[in-house]
Amino acid sequence: MNHRNYQKELDAILSGLERERTVPSLLLHSCCAPCSSYVLEYLSSFFRITVFYYNSNISPAEEYRCRVDEQKRLIGQLPVKHPVSFLEGEYRPEEFYTAVKGLERLPEGSERCYACYRLRLREAARAASEGGFDYFTTTLSISPLKRTDWLNEIGEEAAREFGVPYLPSDFKKKGGYQRSIELSREYRLYRQDYCGCVFSKKEAEARLLERGGAK
Repeated sequence: MNHRNYQKELDAILSGLERERTVPSLLLHSCCAPCSSYVLEYLSSFFRITVFYYNSNISPAEEYRCRVDEQKRLIGQLPVKHPVSFLEGEYRPEEFYTAVKGLERLPEGSERCYACYRLRLREAARAASEGGFDYFTTTLSISPLKRTDWLNEIGEEAAREFGVPYLPSDFKKKGGYQRSIELSREYRLYRQDYCGCVFSKKEAEARLLERGGAK
């Protein structure tokens, strides 16, 4: 069992930055505008952030484009202390389907999701290395439905592979998830009802049918 306190680890890093009065660069992988809202509000006081949007898991393509547009809109409207820029990765759905091959029938939260996290975080680490960033991390840990230990484990593995420090995180702490809901309302952000992939979409539709049938 993993008992690390990732928020405490992050607090220690941020305190060190404040003491040193440095503002390093951070490549922040984002899954969507709502999840990034609190993270940007929080971390933009400590970093120069580039939001990296690489999410080849999202289906269909229209959904992907809608989420990209909302991410850009939020970045343009959210007040931040240090600059926030946007970098879009390539949308290559075939990479996602290759990564989860053989895991398609597993439920959300299973090894299929682990493979998806790993695909996206390795691409974020690669981009951070190529861009000369000081750190990279992901907004994914803000969701109560995501395994924070998996995300940090994968991030640290990718950090060793590509030579860029991974910023430990558990953004749902300190009321982060609740704050993301408040900011989503404030900026009228589009909040999807499924994680992003075709498999999570089917599960969400099935849950909706069950609720409808229970009335």
